[in-house]
Amino acid sequence: MQAPLAIGGALLGLIAWWSDGDWRWILGAIVLAANWPWTLLGIMPTNRRLMETAPEQAGPESRALIEIWGHLHAVRTALGLAATLIFLWASIR
Repeated sequence: MQAPLAIGGALLGLIAWWSDGDWRWILGAIVLAANWPWTLLGIMPTNRRLMETAPEQAGPESRALIEIWGHLHAVRTALGLAATLIFLWASIR
């Protein structure tokens, strides 16, 4: 669900930039769209390693990977928050 929302929000940011001309809209769109490459390049390798671990072989390494995944996911959350704040900033004239 996050992927379509990120793309939809980025497209709406681009539309707002196109109609308004304020560079802050495109900045917000870029920050929001950055969730895609971050997920694919930053989070997916950790996801794959976690998914390859058989439940009966889970241990300290799995726990460490889950903690890393949590930190990586926090970046994705921060990108969404930053984009929201940029869009709010752009909406204030």
